[in-house]
Amino acid sequence: MILLAFTRQTGLRIAEIGFALTAVAGAALVLGAITTFGSKRGNAIAGLALAAGSVLLIVAFHWSGLG
Repeated sequence: MILLAFTRQTGLRIAEIGFALTAVAGAALVLGAITTFGSKRGNAIAGLALAAGSVLLIVAFHWSGLG
């Protein structure tokens, strides 16, 4: 039984958002490593963005047939 079914275009949009969140996570990790400003906060934001981006990528590839 299919609970979620996305079109290919919707899957691509969700994957784009997931990759963008992953890029934001990488930028937050780099900024946290370079500066000492908000190190714990930056790591928390990076971890949340990485987790959310990964979940969106899994959803996009699983339910839209991109993989």
